[in-house]
Amino acid sequence: MATPIPTSFATEAGQRPEPGRRVVRIGRPPENLARPLILASPHSGRDYDDELSRSTRLPVEFLRRSEDAYVDQLIDFAPEYGACLVCAEFPRVFVDVNRGPGELDPGMFADRVPDKEIAPSRRAASGLGVIPRIGAEGRTLYRRRLRFAEAKNLLARFYHPYHAALHDEVMRLRDRFGSVILVDMHSMPALSGRGADIVLGDRFGTSCREAVSDTVETLFQDLGFVTVRNNPYAGGFTTEHYGRPMEGVNVIQIEINRGLYMDENRVLLRPDHADFIAKMRRFVSDLAGVDWVSRLQP
Repeated sequence: MATPIPTSFATEAGQRPEPGRRVVRIGRPPENLARPLILASPHSGRDYDDELSRSTRLPVEFLRRSEDAYVDQLIDFAPEYGACLVCAEFPRVFVDVNRGPGELDPGMFADRVPDKEIAPSRRAASGLGVIPRIGAEGRTLYRRRLRFAEAKNLLARFYHPYHAALHDEVMRLRDRFGSVILVDMHSMPALSGRGADIVLGDRFGTSCREAVSDTVETLFQDLGFVTVRNNPYAGGFTTEHYGRPMEGVNVIQIEINRGLYMDENRVLLRPDHADFIAKMRRFVSDLAGVDWVSRLQP
């Protein structure tokens, strides 16, 4: 029997999304088209909760600069080619699902955070934990220090439902095909790309089989993109937690240079964004067309 990926993300009582509000969007292809492929967009959500927005000291138009804006639109057509689609609908500036649930900064809370709830990390210490303390340009988000119960509520409303859904899709396809590829889609500021169009993160070859990284990189290069691996982004929590290539779960993170399709300052798509989306459609089509079951055989 295939080994399940450990999870603490089940949506138990008290850990459910707000009624009437969609937290995660899942798109599945028709059964006859299905491939062992998932494209996820964890950071492009733009459903800004009014109460949460009012609790910050920044206007929504500035909060939006923390998004991997429009990445979901770059892959929205994935089910047409047999890939499953998993997209967070909530903003990453409130809850970052590419962090571990314990990546918290105790200094942002007015009360004591139980030691068992904290998994210290550099990201959390810098203000970019699972509940971010800062937004774009390092600006402080909240008007006051939060209570720990507020953080738990945010995790219950957004974090746990997202990962429960993603975990279920990964296990469903891995059990059906014997292996699965999860492509975690992100975007990066143009300056951080250091001249690259696409940064592939496979945690230095540990989160997926080499055939996955090689194939993804070749497909992007064939479309004329400049690619690098693992610098400056090697992957986050999703690649680390789910990436178990020896157990049939291959995870690769893709960072797209935002300058290719959007105006970063205004968080608006460029007038010629349709040309870039056409290239992304070609990438997804070609990726789904690979015979992954054969390619990933031991």
